[in-house]
Amino acid sequence: MHSPYASSKVTTAQVFAIAGPAMIANLTTPLIGIVSTTAIGRLGDATLLGGVAMASVLFDCIFWLFAFLRMGTVAFTAQSLGAGEASELRAILVRGFIVAALIGTGLIVLQMPLATVLLGAMGGSEGVTRAAKTYFTIRIWSAPLALANYVVLGWLIGQARARLALGTQITINLINVAATALLVLVFDFGIAGAAIAALIAEAAGLLLGVLIARRLQGQLAVARATLFDRAKLMRMLSVNRDIMIRTAALIAAWLLFTAQGARSGDTTLAANAVLNNFLLISAFFLDGLANAAEQLCGRAYGARDRSGFTGAVKLVLIWGFAFALAVAGTFALFGTSFIDIMTASVDVRHLARDYLPFVIVAPLLGVFAFGYDGIYIGATWARDMRNLMVLSLLIFLAAWLALRSFGNAGLWGALLVHYAARGGLEALRYPALLRKSFDPKVY
Repeated sequence: MHSPYASSKVTTAQVFAIAGPAMIANLTTPLIGIVSTTAIGRLGDATLLGGVAMASVLFDCIFWLFAFLRMGTVAFTAQSLGAGEASELRAILVRGFIVAALIGTGLIVLQMPLATVLLGAMGGSEGVTRAAKTYFTIRIWSAPLALANYVVLGWLIGQARARLALGTQITINLINVAATALLVLVFDFGIAGAAIAALIAEAAGLLLGVLIARRLQGQLAVARATLFDRAKLMRMLSVNRDIMIRTAALIAAWLLFTAQGARSGDTTLAANAVLNNFLLISAFFLDGLANAAEQLCGRAYGARDRSGFTGAVKLVLIWGFAFALAVAGTFALFGTSFIDIMTASVDVRHLARDYLPFVIVAPLLGVFAFGYDGIYIGATWARDMRNLMVLSLLIFLAAWLALRSFGNAGLWGALLVHYAARGGLEALRYPALLRKSFDPKVY
């Protein structure tokens, strides 16, 4: 029996009502680190600049590891909406806040050993490491706030309220820009000022998110029995655990790619860093469509609406491929000009141009990797996504070992194999999961 919230007809307008704002929100996501780096760079101290850049990368990785707070919340919210369980929406938000608070508090408690291990592993100079530690030990206090903002973002996207999600993200970044400029450039707080500004921005974003949630729900109080419903709690923890393991496997692949590039020399490392910006650009668009898949597939899954589910899958993949073609074409036509804009080094420019074909192909393979990730998250096929991502990591390692004699070209080739493995394995598994999830004998 279908929910009254279900709609078998999924339209392009519905896809882009979520994907459009999500794409813009994705573009704003790295701004906290970028703004901090830019403001510190204006001080003219290379040690401070290196410190904030190093610490910003660490926070990107730490928070990325807990991105299940956004992805899982999107899925549970959309499924509850599709099933007509509107009363469950408050419980999903509050449960997410509790988990974010616990994880964030844990990070704060463990900040000293974390800083020692992570900054030591980065291998920076003594001055850079000292500056990074100053930034780290202040910004780490924003962890519960930043993770709670993941929950708010996922909760809003799960209800297809992508414009509100975008507004929240933009507010966080505008406050960060203003606070950073004020504390670093006006009050001369240095690297500590950049970290405090990030903390202020996350706090303001969470306050805005809670106010929006209260406006939408009236009040956020949830009965204890509902909040701590054992079956729902266990399902949330299970799905979040699997998404976390999946994300850790993905981070491992990227860290290995970065580390192997660094071992090839400074010029190769710089060329790879330039080309990584191309991958980020394509990811912003493809991940926006993945957000649409999470919401639309999650809502159809909650309603047991097979037609709506498969309709969303087709539209997301079709539009993903259209964007991938456009991005790949842009890279092919203007890639050399983009490289020249991003670096003034002649050697880095030449080397980056040699590997440009790899980033032209990457979006075309990434369509299925990003698209099916969104589909699997929406349907909470988290265990399968976890297993397939771990298998993709092993395939990446095998490809790198097989291609390592080709140097950096082999490394890029292995990365493309990883893209293909992620999307290909999920595509192969998809028909069986679809049958199992919408089998009338089960539901």
